[in-house]
Amino acid sequence: MDTSPASPMTYKDAGVDIQAGDAMVDLIRPLAVRTYDPRVIVDHFGGFGGFFSLDFPDKLLKKNYRDPILVGCSDGVGTKVLVALATGRVNTVGIDLVAMNVNDLVCSGAEPLFFLDYIGTARLDPPRKAEIIKGISYGCVQAGCALLGGETAEMPDIYRGEDFDLAGFALGVVERRRLIDGRRVEVGDTVIALASDGLHSNGYGLARRVLLDKAGMSLDDCPPELEGRTVGAELLRPTRIYAKAVRSVLGRYRVKRVVKAMAHITGGGLVGNIPRVLPAGLTVRVKRDSWSAPPIFGLIAAKGPVDDLEMLRVFNMGVGFVMIVAPSFARAIMNDLRRRGERCWVLGKVRKGGPELEWA
Repeated sequence: MDTSPASPMTYKDAGVDIQAGDAMVDLIRPLAVRTYDPRVIVDHFGGFGGFFSLDFPDKLLKKNYRDPILVGCSDGVGTKVLVALATGRVNTVGIDLVAMNVNDLVCSGAEPLFFLDYIGTARLDPPRKAEIIKGISYGCVQAGCALLGGETAEMPDIYRGEDFDLAGFALGVVERRRLIDGRRVEVGDTVIALASDGLHSNGYGLARRVLLDKAGMSLDDCPPELEGRTVGAELLRPTRIYAKAVRSVLGRYRVKRVVKAMAHITGGGLVGNIPRVLPAGLTVRVKRDSWSAPPIFGLIAAKGPVDDLEMLRVFNMGVGFVMIVAPSFARAIMNDLRRRGERCWVLGKVRKGGPELEWA
């Protein structure tokens, strides 16, 4: 019988590496700082909370809010992280994480102020986790918000191997009189579509089941439908961030309320998200021939097969964001969006009816 004293247990023996966590903080600090503007109080990085002033300290930049409303959003990227894990490319899902939150947030007309992230993982690999944060940082720069803080939780009893999951949280602000909630939508309003960059971050359970399981494709395959791109590269296309383009439009109309409703086209597709912002008794007549869906959607539909209605209920089908506007301003708004680099077109018109969309 061994009577020698037992070696003392450490947290690392249980699977949690405190030193790796400290190294992680050093790696992500510059990635957070690059997203700051003068409203971030920088003396407190690494403390127990991030500090953000609602207004700029510079008199020239002050917004002098009269009746500000704070808007909060929370979202993740779903099983897209499995594609990132399988390819070893984890630097783009952070962009998706920011996009899924700030695109929701700007639907109310709010300015994104700051973003917080949560990463749950089996073990801390500081360089790898820094790659994820690099994507989050880049997404925050695109959105014009500060990466104010976050949490990385090492939980080997919950996650296995290289597994990880992401969640994000965004906070924004809008003046009460500028709040956009769809109440002012009326018959005859124009519906503008902003193009997506592919699947974005929704429908990956079905996409992976069809392409990788049923069709037997690998992530390195390059089917002719994808025009030279591999399946993995297509599935990892980052979600497009619309925040700055939308905020640019709203900034041009500070008196006239020409933008009446907006919808981020995520899970549920056009049929599930546009009705969410319409008053009772109204619907949208969608011009189905006004755009062509990107090739990835046709590939999924063919390999499933997946019928048209299911495709429209699951995927964005090439429409990532929708703005409902006064018809006399539609052309000017689309010109502004195009100057900002967005591909956009008239998707349809508001009509009496509902709640289902009509297709023309």
